Amino acid sequence: MALEIDKIDLEILKMLQNNAKYSLEEIGQKLRVPKSTIAYRIKRLENLGIIKGYYAHLDPGLLNFDYTVISLIRAKYGKDYHVNLGSKIAELPGVWGVYFVLGDIDFIVMARYRNREEFMRNFLERLMNLPEIERSSTQVVVKVIKETPNTVLW
Repeated sequence: MALEIDKIDLEILKMLQNNAKYSLEEIGQKLRVPKSTIAYRIKRLENLGIIKGYYAHLDPGLLNFDYTVISLIRAKYGKDYHVNLGSKIAELPGVWGVYFVLGDIDFIVMARYRNREEFMRNFLERLMNLPEIERSSTQVVVKVIKETPNTVLW
């Protein structure tokens, strides 16, 4: 199902991704569109599920959550294993991304912790106790070069 999104919708989305605190008036002035039209279009984009929420872009390092890990997980095949195991992994503390992928591995998992001990207790030990997992390989991120959550369309 193709959604009808035009250039104005895309510009609204781009502006909101860069700064969700823009007022309707500011968006309207920049795009030269009445703020009532902007309000209608934003509500429509929300109702279509394109806009799923509004978030603050936090700096994990300043909050002492700079122990970032990426886990590559191979699962045991079974009926709906990707949905069932994916949901269990997603519930682990610190996990902020779970991706079901094709290839030699089944899941890529992104998570953040304060330190190695918290990672071991809240993630690795719990992961090892999931019987649906055949094996995993976890990488510790040494330095973040780029991490931008608002790069969907641009």
